[in-house]
Amino acid sequence: MSLWEKARKEFIDIVAWTDDSTHTMVYRFPGNDNEIKYGAKLVVRQAQAAVFVNKGKIADIFPSGHYTLETDNLPVLTTLAGWKYGFHSPFKAEVYFVNLKNFTNLKWGTRNPVIVKDPEFGPLRLRAFGTYVIKVADPGRFIREIVGTDGLFTVEKVADQLRNLIISRFSDLLGEKKLPITELTASYSELSDVLNRIISPEFMAYGLELTKFLVENISLPEEVEKALDKRSSMKVIGNLDDYFKFQSANAMEEAAKNPGGDAAGGIGMGMGFAMAGQIGKAMAAGQQPPFGGNPGSPQPDTGTAVGQAGGPPPLPGSHGNLQYFVAINGKQIGPLELSTVLHNIKKGNIGRDTLVWHSGLENWQKAHAIAALSHGFALVPPPLDPIETDP
Repeated sequence: MSLWEKARKEFIDIVAWTDDSTHTMVYRFPGNDNEIKYGAKLVVRQAQAAVFVNKGKIADIFPSGHYTLETDNLPVLTTLAGWKYGFHSPFKAEVYFVNLKNFTNLKWGTRNPVIVKDPEFGPLRLRAFGTYVIKVADPGRFIREIVGTDGLFTVEKVADQLRNLIISRFSDLLGEKKLPITELTASYSELSDVLNRIISPEFMAYGLELTKFLVENISLPEEVEKALDKRSSMKVIGNLDDYFKFQSANAMEEAAKNPGGDAAGGIGMGMGFAMAGQIGKAMAAGQQPPFGGNPGSPQPDTGTAVGQAGGPPPLPGSHGNLQYFVAINGKQIGPLELSTVLHNIKKGNIGRDTLVWHSGLENWQKAHAIAALSHGFALVPPPLDPIETDP
């Protein structure tokens, strides 16, 4: 075998690339000093493009298919190399394979909060994140603008640049739209579509097509989220007066079901009474004598008739307008409406000897001694006497 024949065997006769990765965008075909045999076979697989570069200039670009590398198939390279009448010897060219598939599930997000001005809450610091999908639409431009002479170019190498561009345009859009934060979560699709239209031309300048763009979440500061939660709760609850009454009735009924537990002992029932007590309007200090855990003990004289500081005493027979306070396990619960107190007498939560006070009384009194409550005990049977048995 002659030296020339041996050298010819070292020339590249098949140019192809099998991509076994998920993130490679451009791959430069390795060769022996980039010398390709005349008549060599070029294999460009599906979703690939082959770009021939000669002396730093992009020559011919081949889409997917099988080719025989001859003068007719390389018109631009023939012109660049000055092969006026064709060539029949090995030629030099760099071959870059460009992956044309969609690169999916690429992440974007704000490293630092974006400051926006909300019409209700004022300046806010928002964070956002989402995903996008790209693919190479113009292999020649992508190599010229981004890849250069990089022999192995992955999507991670361009992701930071694209992410910065997205965040910049996202910040500008939020400032221009001036959407209230309460409407942001309902505008993800609209924001995604608008950003896609804004960013796509800038991606195309790099030879890339933005095939999908999604805003997945815009997170609010913790204190704003709490304020929104409270507002939503208020709307769900509706009428606070009815809500507290309902909560009180539920708590007291639970206490009645557990007569031996802590709820009946004052903890659960106390919570129920406390919520019901918020319904009353008589919340000012000085409306009832102090209750310090020793019900029934003499109360200090305040120098003013107890219960008269806010006006004259109630008219006879107007007990339904009074606000009652009940002593449960050394704790003062109230103010309560008369109907609430009678309801708990019926349920057995308030006994005959339970201490009660309302405006107009000088000291706490036992429940059965108060005229407006005494008839409620007529419906409650007295405790059973122990049954005596013969020894």
